[in-house]
Amino acid sequence: MTFAVRTVSIDLGSRSYPIHIGAGLIADRARLEAALPGGPLLLVTNTTIAPLYAARLRAALAGRALGECVLPDGEQHKTLTTLSRVYDALAEARVHRDGAILALGGGVVGDIAGFAAATWQRGIAFAQLPTTLLAQVDSAVGGKTGVNHPAGKNLIGAFHQPSVVLADLETLATLPPREFRAGLAEVIKYGLVRDPAFLDWLETALPRLERRDAEALAEAVERSCRIKAEIVAQDEREGGLRALLNLGHTFGHAIEAATGYGEWLHGEAVAVGLVLAAETSQRLGWLSPADVARVRSLIGRAGLPVHAPRVGIARIRELMALDKKVLAGRVRLVLLRRLGEAVLCADYDRAALDAVLAAEVA
Repeated sequence: MTFAVRTVSIDLGSRSYPIHIGAGLIADRARLEAALPGGPLLLVTNTTIAPLYAARLRAALAGRALGECVLPDGEQHKTLTTLSRVYDALAEARVHRDGAILALGGGVVGDIAGFAAATWQRGIAFAQLPTTLLAQVDSAVGGKTGVNHPAGKNLIGAFHQPSVVLADLETLATLPPREFRAGLAEVIKYGLVRDPAFLDWLETALPRLERRDAEALAEAVERSCRIKAEIVAQDEREGGLRALLNLGHTFGHAIEAATGYGEWLHGEAVAVGLVLAAETSQRLGWLSPADVARVRSLIGRAGLPVHAPRVGIARIRELMALDKKVLAGRVRLVLLRRLGEAVLCADYDRAALDAVLAAEVA
C-alpha cells in the first residue's frame, strides 16, 4: 500500500491539530515527535491490537521512555474500573505533565485513553492512532472522550483534543469483516448529514470499499474527516451544530444499552438508528418513501442491519430519555430535512416517533 499521505486539519486555535491519513503511519516517529512533548509516554492498547502493532510502535519510538497498558477488548470494558487501570499505569510509568498517552486501537481504547489524558494531572497530551475504520472516521477525531455508565453510553466524559491523529490505513487489513462493516455506518452517516455528493459516491464506491481498496479507503476516510473537522471547528463542545453528527446515535445508543454493551457493535446500532431517523423524517413529511428506501438499501448493501431488536418501546424510551441531547426533559432528535441535510429537532410530532418505535421495537 503506497500513496501520498493525506492531511486534514482541525482548526481550533491553540488546540488545532492534524489528521494524517496514509500507510505505515504507526511507525512514523517524526509525525509523532512533532506533536508530542518530550517526557515519558504511555501506550494504551488492548489484547487484540497489542500483538499486531505494539511492537511496531515501540520500535519506532526506540529510546523514548514508553510504558504500556493493555486493556481487555470490547465495549463492555469501557468502564470506570478499566479507566482506573490506565491511571495505575500512568503512575507506574511516571508520566507527568510533560508526558503523553498514545491511544492505539479502536473507539473504546481511544475514548478511555483520551479521558485518562483529560483528567490525569488535570490534563496531559495524547495522540490517537486509530486501528478501526469507525475510529479513523469518527471517534478518534474531535476530542470526545469518556466511558460508559450502566444508565447509558458515554455519560461520563470530557472534551479533550488530541495532539495528532495518525490514521494508518494498513491496520484496516487486520480488521474483522464485522468490525469493518460497523465502520461503514459512520461513513454513510456523513453523507446523510452533510454531503449528498459523498452519498452518491458511496453508492458507487461501496464494492471497492468492501474489497478494502486503498485509494477508496483513503478517499472515504479523508472526506469523512473533512466533514467532521469543518463541523467541530465551528462547534467544538456540541452547543448545536456538532449535534448533527449524532444522526442515528440517540436510537443507536439506546439499542446498545438495551441489548447489553457488546452484543451489538456501535456501528451496527448506529446503522439501525440511521434507518429509524429516516423513517421518522418520512413520517414528518420531510423524506419520501424512495429516500428511505435508498437509505435502507445502502445500509443493507454494506452488510449492516436495518431492523432494530425487539427490546420494547418502554425500555427504548427510558434509555433515549438519558441521551445527552435531552433538554428541558425533551428528547431532541437529529433528523433529515432531506438526504444530505440533517437538523436537530425538539418540536417534532411525537406521534411520528411513536409510530416508528411501535413498528420497529415493540
